[in-house]
Amino acid sequence: MPLDNAGAMEDDARPRPKGDAASRLASEDLAPYSLDELGERIDLLEQEIARIRRHRDAASAHRSAADALFGRKE
Repeated sequence: MPLDNAGAMEDDARPRPKGDAASRLASEDLAPYSLDELGERIDLLEQEIARIRRHRDAASAHRSAADALFGRKE
């Protein structure tokens, strides 16, 4: 957890701000991009999707291990 200015732990359960990066990307005008630029953008986004999936899978495995060790909290 990050520390606030007073050195106390902040609560990471805060709601995420609206207008995150994915929302901004989805609303961006693509007309100015060339075909090559669009291809590069697709490659970059596919790499990011793969990174997010790896993180999700690792988080799921971590959660499953914790549930197995401590029992699942409902």
